[in-house]
Amino acid sequence: MIRVLKPGALTQLQDLGRYGYQRYGVPVNGVMDEWSHRVANILVGNDETVATLECTLTGPTLQFQDERLIALCGADMRASVEGVMLPLNEPVLLRRGATLTFGECRRGARLYLAVRGGFDVEPVMGSTSTFARGHFGGFAGRALVKGDRLPLRAADAGYPRARRLLVQCGTPFVSAGVFDLPAQETPEALRAVRGPQWQAFTEEARTAFVSTPFTVDSQSDRMGYRLRGEVLKLTQPLEMISEATAFGTVQVPPDGNPIVLMADRQSAGGYPKIAYVASVDLPRLAQSLPGATLSFATVDMAEAQGLYLAREAALAALREQVTVAMTPPPENGDAADADE
Repeated sequence: MIRVLKPGALTQLQDLGRYGYQRYGVPVNGVMDEWSHRVANILVGNDETVATLECTLTGPTLQFQDERLIALCGADMRASVEGVMLPLNEPVLLRRGATLTFGECRRGARLYLAVRGGFDVEPVMGSTSTFARGHFGGFAGRALVKGDRLPLRAADAGYPRARRLLVQCGTPFVSAGVFDLPAQETPEALRAVRGPQWQAFTEEARTAFVSTPFTVDSQSDRMGYRLRGEVLKLTQPLEMISEATAFGTVQVPPDGNPIVLMADRQSAGGYPKIAYVASVDLPRLAQSLPGATLSFATVDMAEAQGLYLAREAALAALREQVTVAMTPPPENGDAADADE
């Protein structure tokens, strides 16, 4: 179990999303930064569908009632235990009673905390993601508050030698291993596929979309990122029937300022869509703070799919590394280690 001593700005359980219910008006929800969520789960040996704690801007203060393997990925919020800094992107075994705290957010906007075994919460419509506006999913259908007690599913230490190291060193935590994490490409511009209404925009608007910067507005949240920059105009007024929305849809309302739909997007929308952000670049967008400057570059569908497949291959390679590291050594190897 985890005791919440301080909740942070917005800390809530999220998984990969609630699919199959948009036709009933139920949003998909899920993590904003899928890459960090999946890497964190892989590092602790969880299935990637297991919920993580998504911490936004300021992290919580959490006390672990039992020994537990965790991983932190995403934003750098200066995580520490008993004043000792915790590494990002590594599996870490915490001692029973350890208190995890966070400092200022030095990079990014969202951090993901994966716990081996996962959180013991009931799924709603097949997902444990929190939908705060609907008051369901996650833990009590809301972000964490002071005094919450998060139940955990039973789990071992994961890595065979991690617990032995924890006993021997007497520190509040030990790193269970360092892995060659796949390097994320960080192109200057967010790559996007042209949307179905691309040609409905003026030539000036299409040129501006890929040649001028946009700023993330302060009125941005998990539902959508509002962008300010060159006003994108249509060639003529356009009436549309509402269509299902997707994560990364760049829709343009009548004021001409684009909105990128995010994890908590509505189930349908009727604004013209100038583009769709490629899925591999959505994590980078999710880590952008209000005031950040963004730009776009168009790619075709084949290139976007190739980027997606390359990301999946990189994650598969990481899973293989972790599987090998979690495999117990032969018994005679254990005996030899004990003799040492």
